[in-house]
Amino acid sequence: MLRFGVGSVLSEDIAIDLGTANTLVHVAGRGVIIDEPSVVAIRSRGGVRDVLAVGHKAKMMVGRTPESIETIRPMRDGVIADFVATEEMLRQFIKRTKSMLEFVRPRILICVPAGATPVERRAVYETALSAGARKVFLIEEPVAAALGAGLPVDEPKGSMVVDIGGGTTDIAVLSLGGVVQARSLRCAGNAMDEAIVRYVRRKHQLLIGEANAERIKIEAGSASRDLNGEAAEIFIRGRDLRQAMAKTVVLGPHDIAEALEDTIEEIAEFIQRAIEDLPPEISTDVCERGISLSGGGSNLSKLDVELERRIGIPCIIPEKPQNCVIEGSAAVLANLKEREHLLIKP
Repeated sequence: MLRFGVGSVLSEDIAIDLGTANTLVHVAGRGVIIDEPSVVAIRSRGGVRDVLAVGHKAKMMVGRTPESIETIRPMRDGVIADFVATEEMLRQFIKRTKSMLEFVRPRILICVPAGATPVERRAVYETALSAGARKVFLIEEPVAAALGAGLPVDEPKGSMVVDIGGGTTDIAVLSLGGVVQARSLRCAGNAMDEAIVRYVRRKHQLLIGEANAERIKIEAGSASRDLNGEAAEIFIRGRDLRQAMAKTVVLGPHDIAEALEDTIEEIAEFIQRAIEDLPPEISTDVCERGISLSGGGSNLSKLDVELERRIGIPCIIPEKPQNCVIEGSAAVLANLKEREHLLIKP
């Protein structure tokens, strides 16, 4: 049972969406106050690692550091890949949330992918404790996303959400306030970036970096080759692999759609399998109500249209899909007694 005492009244409860690409931090009563890249810049000297920057400042250094400095994405596929870097990143983000009650250690709710193993969950739990939490709770990302998307999860009908983040695509189906199904696929936004890098290399013999690929996806990306008159183009500069010289090429939405074909097909098949594994009544509810898409990956132009074409079920995108997980987490933290059954063990 959860117990609430004087400490919990004084503390500023914090919800954290610890993502592969971005970390969002919500403080009770203040809203989302941090939304920064999950990147840490570290300098190594004499065997000692010092953290130089986290978040936006660290991301600006990616691909531009001298040998003594490395930029790290401490999260990989939604789980911790570098414990020290993750702890320091969390510690600095938590420090930024402190107000007048600096002496009180906060309660923290952190999201983990639906497919995270017990070992991975425990790693997140221990890291949050080491970073300064008084008490740590865990919730599966798509479950939080369903609440943040405003789905009627307490009704006796099935509601389905597909959360497309940086490292994982997570699915949750809820009914009567409980989880019917939750699963995770390690293919999402980062896989799209990698697909664009491979496409540009294969089609134009041009070498580009991760940051450039992400920019292409955001500015000119499309999931569908059916452009309907759209002609957004982007100029991309990189190194010609044949002549070892700088070269500029022009990419349009049709190029990105071609590059992302296999990645989107993998996500569509994952959703299809999840629906096939549902009880008949629940799958009927999902087909009637449609699927809610959340996560930063859902912002890809025409992704909802393309997924609907492939799986035959309407897909709906909320106004701010990238905030669904953090808003749902904050809602659970604000009503722990009522939502305690949605938490998972570390």
